[in-house]
Amino acid sequence: MAVDQVLSRSATALILLISLLPLVVAHGGSGRDDSMSMDMSGGGGHSNQSHQVDTPKDESEYPPSYFSHPDHVGAIYAHIALMTLAWVFILPIAVMLSLAKSRFTLIAQFVFLAANALGILVGTIYNASTPDLYPNNAHHKIGWIITWVVSAQVLITVVGWVPRVIQRSESQTPSDRQAFLPVSIHGARYHEQDGHQLSPYRHSDDSGHGTERNTASLRSNSLSTLDDVDDVPMQSHHKEYEDEEDDLEMMPVSPVTQKSALARHAAKLVTSSIWKYLDISARVINRIILPFGFIAFSTGILTFGRFFEGHATFSGLAHWIKGGVFFWLGLFTLGRWSGSFAELGWAWNVRPKKAGTKWRPSAEFVESFLIFFYGSTNIFLEHLAGWGGKWTATDMEHISITVLFIGGGMCGMLIESVRVRDLLNMTVDLPEANSHHNDEETGHSQPPDTYKFSLNPIPALVIMLLGVMMSSHTQHNMISGMVHKQWGNLLFGASCARGFTYVLMFLKPPKSSLPSRPPTELLASFGLISGGIIFMASAGDTVEGMIHYELDAMFMYTVTMGLVALLMAWEIIVLAIKGWAVRRERRCASQ
Repeated sequence: MAVDQVLSRSATALILLISLLPLVVAHGGSGRDDSMSMDMSGGGGHSNQSHQVDTPKDESEYPPSYFSHPDHVGAIYAHIALMTLAWVFILPIAVMLSLAKSRFTLIAQFVFLAANALGILVGTIYNASTPDLYPNNAHHKIGWIITWVVSAQVLITVVGWVPRVIQRSESQTPSDRQAFLPVSIHGARYHEQDGHQLSPYRHSDDSGHGTERNTASLRSNSLSTLDDVDDVPMQSHHKEYEDEEDDLEMMPVSPVTQKSALARHAAKLVTSSIWKYLDISARVINRIILPFGFIAFSTGILTFGRFFEGHATFSGLAHWIKGGVFFWLGLFTLGRWSGSFAELGWAWNVRPKKAGTKWRPSAEFVESFLIFFYGSTNIFLEHLAGWGGKWTATDMEHISITVLFIGGGMCGMLIESVRVRDLLNMTVDLPEANSHHNDEETGHSQPPDTYKFSLNPIPALVIMLLGVMMSSHTQHNMISGMVHKQWGNLLFGASCARGFTYVLMFLKPPKSSLPSRPPTELLASFGLISGGIIFMASAGDTVEGMIHYELDAMFMYTVTMGLVALLMAWEIIVLAIKGWAVRRERRCASQ
């Protein structure tokens, strides 16, 4: 037994060591390229050509941008700082509190709106004081759209809270400041059906948000970002919205509350049928607002540097969309490691078994579907930059990559199909259920432990091949080739780390519903996040900007590594805040 433990620990250490090799190769490879370019006497004419191509353009040939504009520098950097504070630090906390149904949700949302409004004000003043250096840019339009979307979500939250807050304050008498807030009789019956006898009244300090026992935030021990995967049939939800108005009429309310027009109108809206759709809209916004904010933030960077004008738009969109996908895949991988989506079995755990739960796709199925979807749609977009011209060898290379995505995604989805697996098992003769066999023969027909979770390396293989191909892809200048090699090696390292995760899971399958948190997934998430950012920086205009301002490839590489480390730490903190909010609401519910 001791020998097995020593061997297991040695194998784990070896796997971790091998997982770090691609990251070392990425750093070392860049250094070799740099030294080769500096050695003008050796290496043939390639180094001389790269050195000439990487010579910065004359100042008159490079268009003016907000980055180099000398006027009102403090205003633009104040705008950037406020928007970073609002969208990177405050909004994620507000989203997690909202998903946890915390009573602090409105406070966080109002703080975000204040910071965002101040940033918009500073940006508007800056735009009025400076010339329009990027006409018809997308950042202004997207910024206003997303601001109105967030404001609408906060308004829906306020409308949902107004009846509770006003009724609680007005139903209290001066002699009885510890009055109880009435809740619907339907809600009381709902808790009784769950096996817990609750009073139809709740203490006034309890907001009622996040205290339902059937919400996923109370059922899961993980820091999940899904809070609505419950076992209540849709009919019961429909009945709840129909009967809630009758329940409100049975509530004991004071005459002052009945005279409050604001409370009456808010309660009428909350109990109406349209409120169901408004509530669904708010929940959807909770799940898309952060990626939407990432789009607005990215377009702000492009506008600040004046990137991707004219024919460079297609190349820029290709790099920034693909890099953004890998960036969010890395955040998603880190979320899975932390315990998010554990109720779906996506946190490297055994999916909790509950009565009445339907089929849920595995995380690998979702990844395979996205790979297939990307290949199916992008195969028609690879020639947009040269529309009307002849197809080049580079176009065919990109088409081949999309074919790889189509085939790899389809193969991954087939591997994840339970029905396909059962058909493949038909080649094995299993004993019939009514036949008499000993325990050993019966045990041979039982499914193995690996059937309880996914062991599908195809998505990782596709990403690894993409990294290998793009790291050796021919580029027009030296810095572009170095940057492509950097993110290619990072994606290669992330795929290797995911492969070693499957090795760990195969050697010791998880048997608990709690997240197992394999350490190799931390390496995979780091490689995906950093590789996605450098992927975005490898676009043609971005590389030209690096050359113009005399920034080498290693500058981008080292700055990205530091930012990714901080970002991973911040994501873990945000998810921990959600766990704290869930635990606090549980304590309030138990009291």
